[in-house]
Amino acid sequence: MDRETKEHIEVGAFSIVAESGAARRARLHTAHGTFNTPAFMPVGTQATVKGVNPEQLRAMGAEIILSNTYHLHLRPGDELIRDLGGLHAFMGWDSPILTDSGGYQVFSLSNLREIDDEGVVFKSHLDGSPIRFTPESVVGIQENLGVDIMMVLDECLPSGATHAEAKASWRRTLDWARRSLDARRKPECLLFSIVQGGMFEDLRTQSAADLRELSFDGYAIGGLSVGESVEEMRAMTRISAGALPREKPRYLMGVGTPVDIVDSVEMGVDMFDCVMPTRSARFGRLYTEDGWINIRNAAFCKDPAPIDAECECYTCRNFSRAYLSHLVRAKEVLAVELCSIHNLHFYQNLMRRIRSAIEEGDYADFATAFRQRWNSAGGTQA
Repeated sequence: MDRETKEHIEVGAFSIVAESGAARRARLHTAHGTFNTPAFMPVGTQATVKGVNPEQLRAMGAEIILSNTYHLHLRPGDELIRDLGGLHAFMGWDSPILTDSGGYQVFSLSNLREIDDEGVVFKSHLDGSPIRFTPESVVGIQENLGVDIMMVLDECLPSGATHAEAKASWRRTLDWARRSLDARRKPECLLFSIVQGGMFEDLRTQSAADLRELSFDGYAIGGLSVGESVEEMRAMTRISAGALPREKPRYLMGVGTPVDIVDSVEMGVDMFDCVMPTRSARFGRLYTEDGWINIRNAAFCKDPAPIDAECECYTCRNFSRAYLSHLVRAKEVLAVELCSIHNLHFYQNLMRRIRSAIEEGDYADFATAFRQRWNSAGGTQA
């Protein structure tokens, strides 16, 4: 077997190396390297993770990041990025990249779009110009970007959707998934489908069953963290993950808090993304082992301690709560960088501890202890 053929076979391989209950410790091989799961993907919507550079991301242990098809298509343009060597070269990140398909914008920009069975027409949030997205064009954009994992175009509904609305959305998403497979031209760009079905067990189970019959490299759980209760999110995650194949990666889209991640891993989820670490950092909300703190609070203005005495990130090793409180209050750019470094490091360290607990076979005990410590502070210290 020659080298080219061997590498082609390895791309997309998902190897489960340990299990503890439903929790899995695995590796997914992509064209730009292998990453470990369970994994948290920092969000770099516009080809940058806000507040940190690629070297800082690598230092904290990030192995894969997420970017966004819709935003990069609008600005600077996927063809320009293709002509400049692809998204990895464009943003200086040589490890795996996953791109959302724009399906979330179907939900979040509902006042700027029209949807039909063929696709979606958006009004650009930049200048109002019309943009047509179809399952085929979305795959083409992501192949232009040259990413490692592409997502199919889907219809994401708000949590209050009726059963009839959710059923229509599921059928449309399934049709779009089939069309996305037919449109794919680059097998080195892995393609994930998305389970939909609103807050209804029968639709979620059927959606997963239908997608299992198609040849996708992985499966995402979509349509959550869109306004539903925590209990609904947990229930739909459990139902969706349990209906997906064991031998393929499972990705819970747009979730979430540290406790959300710990709970979802226990249900068998492998991949996560969320803007929460960097968005919270911009407002001075910082994560610790005992919940989060608001560094703006007066209690921290003279505090010489680091954010978290147990943290080994660059920020905690070098700066005090008092200094960070000053930077945030003064609206200094450095505040965003230092706070983002800490929060993203916290998430990456949590994933390392999760993987270790699965390997040791005691994930249930780890998850229980984490929840108890986090919830004892009510999710926040001050």
